[in-house]
Amino acid sequence: MLNHLTTEQRNPASASIDQLTTREIVRLMNREDATVAAAVAAQAEPIATAIDMIVQRMRGGGRLLYLGAGTSGRLGMLDAAECPPTFNTPPELVVGIIAGGAAALTRAIEGAEDHPEYAVADLQRHDFSAADALVGIATSGRTPYVIGGLEYAANIGAYGVGLSCNDDSELAKVAQLMITPVVGPEVISGSTRLKAGTATKMVLNMLTTGTMVRLGKTYGNLMVDLRATNNKLMERSRHIIQLLTGVSLDDARRLLDQCDGEVKTAIVVQQHGVCAVRARQMLRAVGGHLHRLVDHPPAPSA
Repeated sequence: MLNHLTTEQRNPASASIDQLTTREIVRLMNREDATVAAAVAAQAEPIATAIDMIVQRMRGGGRLLYLGAGTSGRLGMLDAAECPPTFNTPPELVVGIIAGGAAALTRAIEGAEDHPEYAVADLQRHDFSAADALVGIATSGRTPYVIGGLEYAANIGAYGVGLSCNDDSELAKVAQLMITPVVGPEVISGSTRLKAGTATKMVLNMLTTGTMVRLGKTYGNLMVDLRATNNKLMERSRHIIQLLTGVSLDDARRLLDQCDGEVKTAIVVQQHGVCAVRARQMLRAVGGHLHRLVDHPPAPSA
């Protein structure tokens, strides 16, 4: 039954939303959205535990897979897609899977979320194994597709995390760890693309960003492992090299070219006077953590 779910309840603050002016609707939604951060903050401990477990799996050669349906699946796909350009990860390291496949990104695939066996087949197609971590995303906490995926994860020895916006959900029975930011009733009853979707996006941001920081993908808060796939990212790469080494713009360009566009490698080449091959070896020896090869963190900009 849906009617016992917090996300399906009627929100008294928006009971007369259809009689409000446009500005009143905007202000009402903004007031409701302002409560989401606190709901996520209340889940800091399980989020941190999930990050540590994902890092552990990745250090052992495993991956992170997201599994969801509808909005939940789309948000997982989005977060996974952002990792390669942001952190220079291979596309297979963080994988998003959505019920109904790629077509479900732009339109609803009726009934896809109702089949737990579809999740098992999808995970098997991605060679999901005991070395991996799975985050099953279902704001309702009762989506059969996601439950099926987490049950499969438990059966093969993978680490399974459930992400829901309702307490005491069905996911809790099959997940090893639950993250449950309870955001309360939506402005439009049951429309979990709203506050629940925002909370989900915030949690996924934390999971991948926290994981990548722990894996040495940043230096301070600088994106030193980015992949320069466009002019903006190329400019950012040069700026980071200048900031950390003090070289000119022309020298930053030269270093990037010399190091095949690898920012961390370029910084080590400049700081230690070594070739790119040696710089890569030095980075591997410290697990990719640039701060172990560079003495001083960057000062914040004025």
